[in-house]
Amino acid sequence: MRRLYQKIYLTIIASLLVVVLVAGAFWRFGSDTSPAALSFEIAVEFAAAALPPAEAPRSALQAAIGRLADRLDADIAVLDRNLAPIAAVGRPLPPPRRPDMAGWRHGYHGAIWSFPLPDERWLLVRPRVPRRHPAIGLVFFLGIIALGVALCAYPVVRGLTRRIERLQRGVETLGAGNLAARVKVEGRDEVARLAESFNRAAGRIEDLVGAHRMLLANASHELRTPLSRIRLALELFQQTGDAKYKADVERDIAELDTLIDEILLASRLDTIRALQAVEDVDLLALVAEECARYGCAAEGQPVSVRGDPRLLRRLIRNLLENAKRHGQPPIRAEVRSENAMAVLDVLDGGAGIPEAEREQVFAPFHQLSGDAMGVGLGLSLVRQIARLHGGDAVVAPRPDGPSCLRVTLQRSGVGQ
Repeated sequence: MRRLYQKIYLTIIASLLVVVLVAGAFWRFGSDTSPAALSFEIAVEFAAAALPPAEAPRSALQAAIGRLADRLDADIAVLDRNLAPIAAVGRPLPPPRRPDMAGWRHGYHGAIWSFPLPDERWLLVRPRVPRRHPAIGLVFFLGIIALGVALCAYPVVRGLTRRIERLQRGVETLGAGNLAARVKVEGRDEVARLAESFNRAAGRIEDLVGAHRMLLANASHELRTPLSRIRLALELFQQTGDAKYKADVERDIAELDTLIDEILLASRLDTIRALQAVEDVDLLALVAEECARYGCAAEGQPVSVRGDPRLLRRLIRNLLENAKRHGQPPIRAEVRSENAMAVLDVLDGGAGIPEAEREQVFAPFHQLSGDAMGVGLGLSLVRQIARLHGGDAVVAPRPDGPSCLRVTLQRSGVGQ
């Protein structure tokens, strides 16, 4: 049962089946004093030993019904045609209100059988049962039904509410600031899937908050360096009036502007799950334009990708900037098509990235071993942009170029 409504529905059906079985057992094993059974016994007894005739002495009739009363454990009375009592044993039996009221009727002390005899006399029989109102039996029977339903439904309902309570505590714990809060996943119904969704959402929130904290810490450190250089250059410019310090300030301001722009872009990309405005872009043409700005070669075959041209341009620019700052000339870019993907390789003449750091290099502000400068947000943005375009970014050394960064993007018309 993978659906919650099925579990509840089948629980109700099972409860009703239990009620039917209990009701059947109740009527099966508790019918020894039922009207049908007693009437059958009376018929058998009267077939075996008939009452004395109407003209017999009352003492004989009294003795006969006395024997019947002992054998049937019942109160018995004989009435004449006018419903006047002739003989009786046990507690008084009220006569029928009308001569045609033969059969069973309920009285204060229990059910009474009114049996007309062939000689126009009436035989009244009432089982000697404990004095109770007829509604007591109905209430007792309904109580058994309610108890059966309650016993069958409680384990399922309690198990369901217990899981919901645990989920509620997990939500409250997460809301209180414990981002590591998770809930146990039990079952395969909607509540289990809700718990799985909560765990995924909690993990995503924890990752985002952790990434933002790290980004803030690293960004504050990265921003401090150019600010310190600007402060020092301003002091030296005031003391000497040398124009070179003004140029240094302008360069540091440009670096700050670029860093702030990357921080804002990284934060914005963290919050979106799909591109808002897309169009078909010739990837080779875009790569050639950016390579012309950096004075490097672009080669390959035209490949059309569907995406945001501004983000794709930022991706290419960051790859080339990374190769310029951390690699060695010559730098070149190659574009080709592989199955449903467009592939962009950016290579330089350097030794490449150590295998142990090929994944960490895409983390924000990661610093390579032996490199005085960190990679900043450049490669982190490259991976974010590539994944938004249905691809990825990896370090992929080649025999002809050990220092190679590869980006895959989904081609136009594929998977749309």
